[in-house]
Amino acid sequence: MSERNTLIRSLHDVGLAAWFGGSLMGAVGLNGAAESEGGTQRATDRIASAGWAKWTPVNAAAIGAHLFGGGGLLAVNAHRVATQQGVAASTAAKTAVTAAALAATAYTRVLGKKIELASSSDPEDAEKAGRHPVDLDKARRQLAWAQWAVPALTGCLVVLNALHGEQQRPTEQASGMWERARSVSPFMS
Repeated sequence: MSERNTLIRSLHDVGLAAWFGGSLMGAVGLNGAAESEGGTQRATDRIASAGWAKWTPVNAAAIGAHLFGGGGLLAVNAHRVATQQGVAASTAAKTAVTAAALAATAYTRVLGKKIELASSSDPEDAEKAGRHPVDLDKARRQLAWAQWAVPALTGCLVVLNALHGEQQRPTEQASGMWERARSVSPFMS
């Protein structure tokens, strides 16, 4: 049986790279360009909303690839999580940060969709927005914060991924497993 996990590791890493890079580019480039070119707040909202709407399916695929790859890596490394000192803690941290990044991503989409509907010139969108009135200034402020939270959180995932890579070094595995065994057995010193 092969000891390589190239496909699942690639899905995990490429998905995370796209999630991080796309959210950072959107917060800096897309929002900045919309602000420069929009002229009015409503036009700025429409430009930014159109760009983010185009990115949404790609982002969803990237997140799906990352989660699928992460699940696969967890399955093939379950023995290390259970037996190597420090791996369970970093895995728990990575899981918590992933959950926070997912929540921030979903929240940005909800806020972005509200702003998109409220700024649209389409009568059908205006009708939908009228059924769910929103304080646009408040939504814009919340969206700005949430859109910066996503690259911050996914950037943390990149760092935690680097830590996991370091923990996979043979010397780290050997000493980590020895330390774990010593911590659970009072007879080993």
